[in-house]
Amino acid sequence: MNIAAVQRRTLAVLSIAQITGGVGVAVGTALSSLVVAKLSGSVAISGLAGTSSVLGAALLALPTAGAANRDGRRAGLTLAYACAVLGCLVALLAIATRVWPLLLAGLVLFGGGSAGNLASRYSATDLSAPGHSARHLAWVVWAATIGSVTGPNLAEPAERLGRRLGLAPDTGPFALSLLAFALALAVVLVALRPDPLLLARATSQGSPAPAAPGSPAAPAPTPATARTRSRGGLRAGWRALRESPAASRALVAIAVAHTAMVSVMSMTPVHLDHAGAGYRTIGVVLSVHIAGMFVLSPAVGWLADRIGRTRVLVLGMGVLLAAALLAGGAGPHDIGRVTAGLGLLGVGWSCGLIAGSAMLTEAVPLERRPAVQGLSDLLMNVCGAGGTILAGLIVSGLSYGTLGTATAVMVTVTAAWLALTTRPARAA
Repeated sequence: MNIAAVQRRTLAVLSIAQITGGVGVAVGTALSSLVVAKLSGSVAISGLAGTSSVLGAALLALPTAGAANRDGRRAGLTLAYACAVLGCLVALLAIATRVWPLLLAGLVLFGGGSAGNLASRYSATDLSAPGHSARHLAWVVWAATIGSVTGPNLAEPAERLGRRLGLAPDTGPFALSLLAFALALAVVLVALRPDPLLLARATSQGSPAPAAPGSPAAPAPTPATARTRSRGGLRAGWRALRESPAASRALVAIAVAHTAMVSVMSMTPVHLDHAGAGYRTIGVVLSVHIAGMFVLSPAVGWLADRIGRTRVLVLGMGVLLAAALLAGGAGPHDIGRVTAGLGLLGVGWSCGLIAGSAMLTEAVPLERRPAVQGLSDLLMNVCGAGGTILAGLIVSGLSYGTLGTATAVMVTVTAAWLALTTRPARAA
């Protein structure tokens, strides 16, 4: 079998699923807080909309990884997108019956869309040739740009179309999300064949693939390692992390980069609103931020393959440091400086996610990868949710500038730790 040809097909299928799944996530979340506010009559409760979907993505990360570990990537992605479809159905029922707690429950299941999109990036690396996993992962991440940018702009047209079709008010975006997730589910079920993880296991014959420059080779599989195929989960993930310092460093880098990004990003609209900035201005700033997150991801992946994962991780922390100082030191009227800071914030996040994910994947045996990858997505989402809560407390109690300073300290310490704990012979 031509593995290179199968990998090209796999990347194309995953990219299509990522685009449609990204549309589903973006269009559904665009108005979720507003809908919860309408149903509950409380602005405070409306904030639970975002928390519910992030919590759902975290809770579904390990089941998605467990299904992949047992039966292949197709099974894992099917579980994630099927949960998202079910979440949309629950949301439609909740809005129609005006029951906001039911809507929050639906949004937890809706988080399966994010869990599936995150898992797709790891699926892109199963059949990668040595030295190419970061760029393959990056291309799938890049595909999310289309959904992330297009989705929010489809929310209002979807609502208008829903009203014309006789749907209950505010259900149009979730109906469109339902269709998008169903399409992603169909693409995975029909086209993700052969399964990349199962094929990689069949062709590996128990031999670890050579590592890319700057990444330590994964330890050879053992009988105990092989047994984790049927029970991959939290315990197997922690065990693999204890056995691989490189995987632990990668996981910490991913979590820190994500926490830094969501903390500053989530509080920027509030900071700008204090100066009277309108929705259009805030929208432009966030669009630049999203572009920074995704548009340069192929270049980040290529760089990580060329110079090594650790160097790109340290570079990403440096970019996040510049972003925190630039945005945090800007006044609410300094739109240009805030915009530049948010753009750099997205680029730094991209470096952390892509280089860290590639390093994490290559640092553990093939048999344990889904468990460790699921654990990584779980911790990333938990840290992100915690970061937004802490960021809100810092800004409300102190200032946006203090948040920038705290973020700068966090990424600086992480960069120093990465540099000091990486052996010179393996450093990239």
